[in-house]
Amino acid sequence: MKAFSTQIILRIALLLLASSTMPFLVMQGHYLATGLVAAALLMMGLSLYRYTTTVNRKLTLFFESVEYSDFTVKLNSDNQKGNSFAELNSRLNSVMEAFRQARAEKEANFHFLNTVLQHIDIGVICHDESGNIEIMNKAAIRLLGIHKLRRIADLSKTPKADLGVLLDQLPTPGRLMYESSDGRQLSVTLTKLEMQGRTIKILSFQNIRTELQANEVKAWQNLTKVLRHEIMNSIAPIVSLTGTMRNILNEDFGSKAGIEEPLQDLNLALSTIESRGTGIMSFVNAYRDFTALPKPVLKSVRIQSLLKTFQTINTSSPIDIVILNDFELVCDQGQIEMVLLNLINNACEAAKPKDPTPIEVKAYIQNNVRMIEVKDQGTGIAPEAIDKIFVPFFTTKKTGSGIGLSLSKQIMHLHGGDLQVTSQLGIGTSFGMLF
Repeated sequence: MKAFSTQIILRIALLLLASSTMPFLVMQGHYLATGLVAAALLMMGLSLYRYTTTVNRKLTLFFESVEYSDFTVKLNSDNQKGNSFAELNSRLNSVMEAFRQARAEKEANFHFLNTVLQHIDIGVICHDESGNIEIMNKAAIRLLGIHKLRRIADLSKTPKADLGVLLDQLPTPGRLMYESSDGRQLSVTLTKLEMQGRTIKILSFQNIRTELQANEVKAWQNLTKVLRHEIMNSIAPIVSLTGTMRNILNEDFGSKAGIEEPLQDLNLALSTIESRGTGIMSFVNAYRDFTALPKPVLKSVRIQSLLKTFQTINTSSPIDIVILNDFELVCDQGQIEMVLLNLINNACEAAKPKDPTPIEVKAYIQNNVRMIEVKDQGTGIAPEAIDKIFVPFFTTKKTGSGIGLSLSKQIMHLHGGDLQVTSQLGIGTSFGMLF
């Protein structure tokens, strides 16, 4: 502060000195010198004004920096004017640094939340009261199949126009169930948030088809366990007693004359009962894998390495493996190979008689979803059966057990994926393994 005071006193002294010389110069008729002194007085006055308003300009610069979020400004150009100026600059710079750190933390938090939002499986759309969309994450784009959406009202111009109508009628807060044309069953929730005087509406979309299918599989598993328990408890004693009765007949009555034919008929009847009972027990035991599928042991595997093993297997139809994208899967390789082998065997059995058309196994990425497709050009699946093929015990084959596809779908669910099918009679069937 001492240097600042000294500079003020010096400037005032120079102004007084110059002012006192002007009358003398006028009286002596030195008009040129008078003009020069007047100009010097004006310059010194301006210098004094600028010097004394330094703090005002500094504060103005500081507040403008805060207003426009420009925290790169450093205030230190006048530190030489004294300790008070240096301390003021230091304090203002500290405040600027605090603002800079707060903004950096805010931006980091926003980036973190945005990254989390883009990686969750639940679709999220945020829009204002006018319907202008402010946030739409990747899951929403994938679930709705819409890449460009600026306003909620624009849904009416897309294949999801029916969803737009439902959203217009949805109260806040509210919830509805929506089934899209591609078979996705979405749970749609609407809520609102008041933020800084603005109303933001938040739409969330969750694909619950997998959950419904998982619950369905669990229900079938529980039913199968009960049936298996009851059947085994009923059939096992019958099979055991039938064998015991045959032994008793052969030992006690086998040597008696005159009853050979009735004894033979009775043995045949008991053998039939025992055989059918054993067959039922074997049939029931075949569903043990469906109710006790082990948890997958996940490891990284390249798709090229996974499909390589199927190039040399011996099947009734040739296999054509096409890898459009060599991606990586985190899976239980043994279980995924089991699913692929089941699909390939089904495709071979569905092939038209004496048709050399190969079975196509194709790996590719579509809409950020990794897919393995097994496609045949066989007889196809009847429309009335297409919705039942994943139901346990249902089969369209004469010798099928009805467990292969339901077990395959369960394995895909354990891997966080899905197994889907499309088919046309007389054209062929395509099974898609989605990861």
